[in-house]
Amino acid sequence: MKKAKPIMIQGTMSNAGKSLLCAALCRIFSQDGYRVAPFKSQNMALNSFITEEGLEMGRAQVVQAEAAGQKPSVLMNPILLKPTTDIGSQVIVNGKVRGNMRAAEYFQYKKKLIPDILHAYRTLAEQNDILVLEGAGSPAEINLKSEDIVNMGMAKMIGAPVLLAGDIDCGGVFAQLYGTVGLLDPEERSFIKATIINKFRGDVSILTPGLDMLYERIRIPCAGVVPYMQIDIDDEDSLSKRLVNGERREIDIAVILLPRLSNFTDFSPFSRFPFVSLRYVKHPADLGSPDLICLPGTKSTIADLLWMRQNGLEAEVLKAASRGTPLFGICGGLQMLGKTVSDPCHAEAGGTVAGLGLLPLDTVFTEEKTRAQKTGVFSGIGGIFSGLNGLSYRGYEIHMGQSSIADTVIRNGNVYGSYLHGIFDANGVAEAILAALCQRRKIPFHPDASFDTSAYRMAQYDKLADTVRSALDMDMIYRILEEGVSSPMEK
Repeated sequence: MKKAKPIMIQGTMSNAGKSLLCAALCRIFSQDGYRVAPFKSQNMALNSFITEEGLEMGRAQVVQAEAAGQKPSVLMNPILLKPTTDIGSQVIVNGKVRGNMRAAEYFQYKKKLIPDILHAYRTLAEQNDILVLEGAGSPAEINLKSEDIVNMGMAKMIGAPVLLAGDIDCGGVFAQLYGTVGLLDPEERSFIKATIINKFRGDVSILTPGLDMLYERIRIPCAGVVPYMQIDIDDEDSLSKRLVNGERREIDIAVILLPRLSNFTDFSPFSRFPFVSLRYVKHPADLGSPDLICLPGTKSTIADLLWMRQNGLEAEVLKAASRGTPLFGICGGLQMLGKTVSDPCHAEAGGTVAGLGLLPLDTVFTEEKTRAQKTGVFSGIGGIFSGLNGLSYRGYEIHMGQSSIADTVIRNGNVYGSYLHGIFDANGVAEAILAALCQRRKIPFHPDASFDTSAYRMAQYDKLADTVRSALDMDMIYRILEEGVSSPMEK
């Protein structure tokens, strides 16, 4: 039976660029004629996606699947952790909620998930030529190594050679790589076949003496120096640089930066317009007078609603709504805009709280999570965004609460809401929103009628692949892939 060859990207820290490098390798191998799929045994993120089968997985593996030319599957991410508090997460196994666990509880439990992980991996391995694995955080977390199922623990289980990536943009990359290797035991070090310097700005020749000295110390070759890239591809989590605000432009969109923000990529379609500023706001003084205020999804609707109430953002949002500023809530943001949010089953913190009272709906949390992809055509939408009518939409719902909303979009005056993640993604939808905002401001809007969202995304994956292919020694990468390492659990 055919079995795919694995290769794994691990990083010296979170946000070292593992996800993007995995997406790049998926695209490169696909371009080279191989059937390739991504795999991350355990992902911790609030950005999630619903597959065609109605199962939940991390968005990073969705991006990597798209880069590989594959449909997303929960086999690519069998374990997803969605933080609910600073010390606990909702545990999702094979796309379905297994329950909420505190960190210490999950630490003791997670090795029981190895059969699920290996089943998913082996199923993908039978269907593909190459599997590109992604680690999480750092393999050198010495307090966690004994129970590891996502870094060296995963590499050992299936015999995956590892490329260790360090982030030079944040400084100290040689110390990152040297320290990570030094904290691994000899067996673990034997899995690292090459290093990668990621996010470099400047003249690569300046790095050469450092690369030579690093090799002398760790005896592991460098597979290449990848430049800092400006690629418009969905980011994995709230460490994204997309959440760093720039200057305000002709049309100003403010997204409330909730503490437990999820699926912030819902608003990415607006960021490609040069006249639009997409700002993430967490202080009342920073809200100003935007043209549109968006309330995003959240893993903890009640807690984040109370946070808005306590820090004064709720009052500012209500003032803006009373002045006629358009508001748009997505998922948890929709729930906040209603009259009440109740949690009788303690899906979150329990109890009932008043919402902002701007939409005529009540939300009640249940034990069952709604998970579904949806497509259709907008209809019956009034007010400033009536230009959406007749346009196609696609997206997915993923929420615990149930609300009294009959249509894809609910409206009350200048306040709109929807449960649909990805509602702005389809061709023409973001343009219709921006056209309405420009008309309200009495400024011209000239849409690009030839723009195709899907073609644009594919072009970005190709740009990513071209950049990484030219930066890495691909002959070395293929040699590492071919030679592999031995795997006790796969023998």
